[in-house]
Amino acid sequence: MGELISDALSIINNAERLNKDEAIIRRTNKLLKAIVKLLKEKGYVGEYEYINDNKGGILRIKLLNKINKIGAIRPRFPCKVEELEDYEKRYLPAAGFGIIIISTNKGLMTHEEAKNKNLGGTLIAYCY
Repeated sequence: MGELISDALSIINNAERLNKDEAIIRRTNKLLKAIVKLLKEKGYVGEYEYINDNKGGILRIKLLNKINKIGAIRPRFPCKVEELEDYEKRYLPAAGFGIIIISTNKGLMTHEEAKNKNLGGTLIAYCY
């Protein structure tokens, strides 16, 4: 499952670097759809569409050319709220620039939301 997220984020990253209008991901799961939904809410990608092809689904994502780098965090580190700042320094180029996506017991959210809600969780991906 971890490779699925890494592969999908690589497809988005490569499509952004080539200035393409959209990225098409041919294997999806619920976690990947939740990640794309969060990226859309934060303004990194435009509209997206899920197409059920009975083989795992296809995600078609409109790109806005706003992503410098996106990637999965492997291995998936468990992280306490106090440790979030260390991971920010590790994965993001500057404070307040970009997001780290975290899976918490309250759902998927950015590192900022997790800090505000005082929640730890598992690190999934980063984007800036």
